[in-house]
Amino acid sequence: HYEDDHLKVVGELVKTPTRSKPQPWTTVRRKAAVVIAPITADGKLLLIREERVPIRATIWSVPAGQIDDEKDKIEVTALRELREETGHELAPGGEMIPLGHFFTSPGLTNENCYLFIARHVRPAGQPEDESIVECRAFSLADVQRMIAENEIRDANTLSIYARMAARGFLKEY
Repeated sequence: HYEDDHLKVVGELVKTPTRSKPQPWTTVRRKAAVVIAPITADGKLLLIREERVPIRATIWSVPAGQIDDEKDKIEVTALRELREETGHELAPGGEMIPLGHFFTSPGLTNENCYLFIARHVRPAGQPEDESIVECRAFSLADVQRMIAENEIRDANTLSIYARMAARGFLKEY
């Protein structure tokens, strides 16, 4: 139905184990993406405040971005997005910790996001993405409060926070 550099909307007839007759289905196909939780040396999480046109709002979230080319390494994309969206990079001795992946909205899209903790990060310049309004470090207690009060409400940030909690990373800070 539609295609550009970021997505493709396709209609197809789908037969599944629970649907014996083929059913029409519309799917949004998207490139895989990365989602990064940048942690500073003092244990704070960097969040970006970004314009989000579809919801007509500017919201706090962790940095993320699509993997532009299948040849790109997933971790290389995560490091690039960290730099572009936060103006930070891994500090000497820092590490990228993979946390698996998730599907953003599997009833609508095949988008798959790879999760990473970037521990420890340091400033390396200004963010390069013009839709980023602000980048700021928050304590994990502040982030938890922001989630509880619905100030943070995007799937990427909620998913990586949940994965970090489930894997015991939030106890370290």
